[in-house]
Amino acid sequence: DVTHVLPIIHTLRRFWPATKITWVIGNTEAKLVHGLPGVELIPVNKRPGWWSFIELRRQLAGREFDVLLHMQVSLRANLLSALVKSPLRLGFDRSRSRDLHGLFINRRIAEVRNQHVVDGFFEFLKAIGIQQRELDWSLPIPDEAHEFAERNLPADRPIMVISPCSSHAERNWPAEHYATVADYAIEQYGMGIVLCGGPSRLEQEYGRIITARMKNQAKNLIGRDSLQRLAALLTRADILVSPDSGPAHIGTCTGTQIIGLYAATNVQRSGPYLSREWCVDKYQEAALEFRHKRANQLKWGTKIEQKGAMSLIQPHDVISKIDAIMHRSTDKSVMISIPHTTK
Repeated sequence: DVTHVLPIIHTLRRFWPATKITWVIGNTEAKLVHGLPGVELIPVNKRPGWWSFIELRRQLAGREFDVLLHMQVSLRANLLSALVKSPLRLGFDRSRSRDLHGLFINRRIAEVRNQHVVDGFFEFLKAIGIQQRELDWSLPIPDEAHEFAERNLPADRPIMVISPCSSHAERNWPAEHYATVADYAIEQYGMGIVLCGGPSRLEQEYGRIITARMKNQAKNLIGRDSLQRLAALLTRADILVSPDSGPAHIGTCTGTQIIGLYAATNVQRSGPYLSREWCVDKYQEAALEFRHKRANQLKWGTKIEQKGAMSLIQPHDVISKIDAIMHRSTDKSVMISIPHTTK
């Protein structure tokens, strides 16, 4: 959601340049957008307990804002929002509300069915009078992160980054499938393969299995990158392969072509906004197999996080997307290299 909010921030700054923006944001996510021009960040510790409420109350003491855009519906976010003093408290429509969200707002955005999360966030700007859109996901990346990427990525070949894990285990694709896809990218296109992810035991195990199953070599950076380092790596990557996860959306920020793996969740609601055409979409098949309904018969946003759902995606589905991206890239470079002539 933090990456989905970036176009909202950039739109506000362009069309209401005198506006002062304060963003209450999680500690971890704040590291990703630290240094964003024209934005005051107030990081919040999202661990259980009351300390985050005490600290936010201290930081907001004596302050009042003209508008609160309450763009989260979790119970924690709802309770934290009560500490923000504002006469206009704009929140979600009833169909998207939960966890007592309506008790913490006094105005709702328009109810529009079946929107992508980004489009839903733009409804907040419409409600306060901004009709324009700035589809800009740019974020600051520190020099240290760029130096890390430069040290770890080859400069003489196209790069495919694999971020294999989501925070929801049921969204994860089998590790051996990543190995098959990685070997294909190396053998067919001479790509450099880089594995990225956090330090959790599951992610470390995924990295071990992928590299063990591969016939070729991959650079395993799982546990060594950070959010900012990942962003820097992706600025140099041609393709990112990832399930529905934060890294998939960081790829949007860096302009990377993202092959998202979607079966447990709906790509039209939460897929990487600018790369939905490259995503492998098996949500319809998952709905039929595990819910015995068509996707359009399910409530918008329904998750099918069940064992076996992601196995509906096969390596050849991802390989066909790699081929399409690489062939399109080749076609474009050929067109650009043809000199103009006159008869």
